[in-house]
Amino acid sequence: MATKNSRIPTRQALEWIPRQKSELLLDPLVKVFITQNAYIRICAHAGSDLENEVGGWMAGKYCTDTVANEQFIVIDTILAAPYAEHGAAHLTFTSNTQIALYDFLERYYPDKVLVGWYHTHPKMGIFFSSWDAWLHKNFFSKPWQVALVVEPYTAAGGFFIRQKNGELDTQIYFGFHELLNREKKSKVFWKNLEPRRNSNTLETEVLIV
Repeated sequence: MATKNSRIPTRQALEWIPRQKSELLLDPLVKVFITQNAYIRICAHAGSDLENEVGGWMAGKYCTDTVANEQFIVIDTILAAPYAEHGAAHLTFTSNTQIALYDFLERYYPDKVLVGWYHTHPKMGIFFSSWDAWLHKNFFSKPWQVALVVEPYTAAGGFFIRQKNGELDTQIYFGFHELLNREKKSKVFWKNLEPRRNSNTLETEVLIV
């Protein structure tokens, strides 16, 4: 699909980066922006089962800022996956899952695109397994589609994003830009990330809860 032209909302967001900074070795194709409502919905779903993997789809917008020469996605809609097969160390989107989610997205959110998927790794950490990589390659094959892994047991999370050369590193994850509310109060509580304060943020005073 064609990307939409839009200004990148950096000044309305707080950037969260991994504490270990290993993502600096990579060159991601897109930057990820997520609304606070979407973040809260993901966390609520992730925390609903601390023993088994759960997951779903992330929808929103795929855009290009032609002035800044940046590609980015905005995640504002979360669709928990029905009919999924899951256990302590696996999650499978069945054909019924795919059909139900596509129908729901087309019926209720026709103006949004599928920008990626999310799933949890309870008590396992943030990484991409060989099965995760296969699923991402075959069902989320657009270069700008991303994957989010959440570790609900220790309150951690990270995005896996293809690089500009098309490669996907399965061990190094990225943070994201949190689109702030009017009160400039952050909702992010994942312990493996820290805020990056810079002059691009609309307000220098952001309340971290």
